[in-house]
Amino acid sequence: MSDLHQIEKVGQRAVIVLLLGAAAISLAPIFVRLSELGPSATAFYRVFFAVPVLWLWMQQDKKIDTVHRQPKSLSDFGRLALAGLFFTGDLSFWHWSIKLTSIANSTLLANFAPIFVTLGGFFLFGERFTKTFLVGMICAMAGVAFLLGDSFAFKPDHLLGDAYGLVAAMFYAAYLMTVARLRSEFSTATVMTWSGLVTCIALVPVTLISGDSFIAPTLFGWAMLVGLALISHAGGQSMIAYALAHLPAAFGSVGLLLQPALAAMIAWYLFDESLSLLQLSGGLVVIVGIYFARKGTK
Repeated sequence: MSDLHQIEKVGQRAVIVLLLGAAAISLAPIFVRLSELGPSATAFYRVFFAVPVLWLWMQQDKKIDTVHRQPKSLSDFGRLALAGLFFTGDLSFWHWSIKLTSIANSTLLANFAPIFVTLGGFFLFGERFTKTFLVGMICAMAGVAFLLGDSFAFKPDHLLGDAYGLVAAMFYAAYLMTVARLRSEFSTATVMTWSGLVTCIALVPVTLISGDSFIAPTLFGWAMLVGLALISHAGGQSMIAYALAHLPAAFGSVGLLLQPALAAMIAWYLFDESLSLLQLSGGLVVIVGIYFARKGTK
């Protein structure tokens, strides 16, 4: 009984850490909006400024972590690199989506990740999901749709941008599933450092192709990039990686739907972007959906 109680306690702590991670990454759209650089360059610095911090964390972690092993083989580094490439795809397609369609469309479509995580878990790994979890997932995604419903609009000339938003969701789903499995072997610091290094390198040609400048014109611009790196990536993504060692990737992806709800609330407070009754209701529905998804998680 004590072992079961301990497992439940760890799971509850992981849920709290996951939601804190969602809160940290909910600040990312604010930093991106205030950034003085283009979307691709902003994505590059998001990881570039985080990697030194993560590297120092990993070096310290090696001295005290006796549970997880260090990557040694080509296979180990290959799987860590794969996580980094999946995250590169997510950032690249999402930022291009923002350029080619509305922010509302891009955000909504990029948050389809739980569907792809659930489908991937079912077809690739034979995972089974309870009806309660599926109801919670659908409820949470419906809440995001309500939250963005006033702004969402389908336009033929935005079709490519909308498609990129969906592709971003697929890449993020692949990233979450990969990290969840890597965390059974490696520490959070190890996964975040090596995958982040690959993401950083891969984003260099993406930024060059997009034509974005690498130089922010003011100190404020650099401050926004550092904030994005330390709070949203080193902080938020690391908390998510930690939580995925103790929670199914499918629930993790649903829990992260709290992020657009929090982002809308922050934008309302900082930029005086009014929220309609439908949007407020959508935020509440997201929270209810996450609750049921958690209740239905095995």
